Amino acid sequence: MQRLKKAASLLRQNLHCYGFHTHHRALSSVPHSASADVLDSQVLVEGKPWSRTAILNRPSALNALTAVMGTRLQKLYQCWENDPNIGFVVMKGRGRAFCAGGDIVSLYHFINKGKIEDCKEFFRSLYTFMYILGTYLKPHVAILNGITMGGGAGVSIPGMFRLATEKTVFATPETLIGFHPDAGASFYLSHLPGHLGEYLALTGEKLNGAEMVACGLATHYSHSSRVPLIEEQLGNLVTDDPSVIETTLENYGELIHPDSENGVLSRIEVVDKCFSHDTVEEIIDAMENEAARTKDAWCISTAKRLKEVSPLSLKVSLRSIREGRFQTLDQCLIREYRMSLQGVSKQISGDFTEGVRAKVVEKDLAPKWDPPTLGQVTQDMVDRYFSPLSEFDADLELPTNLREAFT
Repeated sequence: MQRLKKAASLLRQNLHCYGFHTHHRALSSVPHSASADVLDSQVLVEGKPWSRTAILNRPSALNALTAVMGTRLQKLYQCWENDPNIGFVVMKGRGRAFCAGGDIVSLYHFINKGKIEDCKEFFRSLYTFMYILGTYLKPHVAILNGITMGGGAGVSIPGMFRLATEKTVFATPETLIGFHPDAGASFYLSHLPGHLGEYLALTGEKLNGAEMVACGLATHYSHSSRVPLIEEQLGNLVTDDPSVIETTLENYGELIHPDSENGVLSRIEVVDKCFSHDTVEEIIDAMENEAARTKDAWCISTAKRLKEVSPLSLKVSLRSIREGRFQTLDQCLIREYRMSLQGVSKQISGDFTEGVRAKVVEKDLAPKWDPPTLGQVTQDMVDRYFSPLSEFDADLELPTNLREAFT
């Protein structure tokens, strides 16, 4: 009897590890297990003979990430990594988004209620998972069949393979809400060709799936109609060999043809010329001069966008990308954690809550930035973004002693 109880206990632990749950009736009207099931349902699991698929499951919120999702993803991925019967892992989103980023509305309410500890847990859980993904020992396939922004890029780009489609829309739009490109963005944006990373970070402009492949943010491209077939073929694989998985993705892939007239990649020389300058002021001046000289609609639109976003965010984001070029993934995440806590603390500026209010909550689209102009952004303000919140606040602790960072 004792052996049976022990076996049942181990079975329950394994089922929980793999994302499958046993259901039972509790005595209370709102059982704790039911609450756990509701929270766990934010990330669903599909089991295949030799792989597991994590499904981001908040379609009504475009799969926006929560601290609960970060913690659950950590637990699942660590279990799967240690299981010799699992060869590789897939991640996808339910609905029309892969993941639109972090749940900034929840953060907005946490800040307004003074729940800074909840904000810390939000960033801590998600950034830690992103580091785990970036150092994962098994092949990982992210199926980016839809909106992939901010934190959505953070839970996919550090992995081995990223499949984009014609429905993929990528952006790091944080400067539009008075924040900074985080979730590892200062690492991967800074490693893009030329100064494309600065352009994407400062303007928050979008890329499509073909452009993502062309600049290296995605590894493969396929029409969305083929995604179910790709998933089926991946599910049939019995392998942990990255080359086998890559061949499967290539077999159903397509040649890409980025827009040669309207896209940013056709203007990469202009991007490098303008966004290579040392300061935001010089970048804007160069962009305005280019717009005046060429009368090009793209140049005019880009110069206009740079004048609309948060001035403080522009300066903070430029420095972040420049520092990221010389840092490992863990160093970028630890620095971004400091920056994010400064951004939500309101000790330097309330631009983040004002940006979320104007763009997402009240949607008047008229944020009142503080400071309102670049000239009023002091060097001290920027420097403080890169400092600990206080002497009592610990930095983000990542398992770097167990998992090797990369450059």
